[in-house]
Amino acid sequence: MTDARRHYEQHLAPIYAWMAGGRDAAFAAGADELAALGLPRAPGDLVVDLGAGFGKHALPLARRGARVLAVDSSAELLQALVEARGALPLQVVEGDLVDFRRWLAEPPAAILCLGDTLTHLGAPADVERLVDEAAAALSPGGRFVLGFRDYTVPPIGDARFIPVRADDARILTCFIETEAGGTRVFVHDLLHERTDAGWHTRVSHYPKLRLAPAWLAQRLAACGFDVCQEAGAGGMVRLVAIRR
Repeated sequence: MTDARRHYEQHLAPIYAWMAGGRDAAFAAGADELAALGLPRAPGDLVVDLGAGFGKHALPLARRGARVLAVDSSAELLQALVEARGALPLQVVEGDLVDFRRWLAEPPAAILCLGDTLTHLGAPADVERLVDEAAAALSPGGRFVLGFRDYTVPPIGDARFIPVRADDARILTCFIETEAGGTRVFVHDLLHERTDAGWHTRVSHYPKLRLAPAWLAQRLAACGFDVCQEAGAGGMVRLVAIRR
């Protein structure tokens, strides 16, 4: 087993845009999600995108008039974002998303952590620290938007197998294994790719946290946020927290 950072470096980063249906489709989906959230709220707002990847939300945010701080641990994915940003006001940082405040010079209007990035953290204590950091960074009225999958009810039987995407050259399937009595699930990514010599298979797996939405909402409320839970993109849970 490897951690999320190495799993992406060694397995998913080269195909991540393909997984999302291609960059153009991903940017369009990101723009739709931002429009539903009403972000940015005003031109020139500073928005932090944690787990920005190749820019699914960061690039549409900048195109919609925001100044963006994009943080991710994958150098390969961030390089794709750098190549796509052009002259847009988008700062790209390779680093630990929990440490995002070290790159801030002013309070942001919003902080995003979408796309199941939150479950990549190492332990529930890291999630608590991230909430603390967001509460310290945001001024009253600032928004902290979290999207993640709820793994607290583990899939069973055939539901543990998730077809991600397939075409003539590549097939990606996930298998989810639940840690008995623990705080994690293990996501196994089975990648089949066609080569000149035939089909080649690579397998890698990494842990994700099992986060209960009610627990996280309570933690946000205790740190000074008003919280609304709603359905997010792709079957995820979305919590919209506004700093009191």
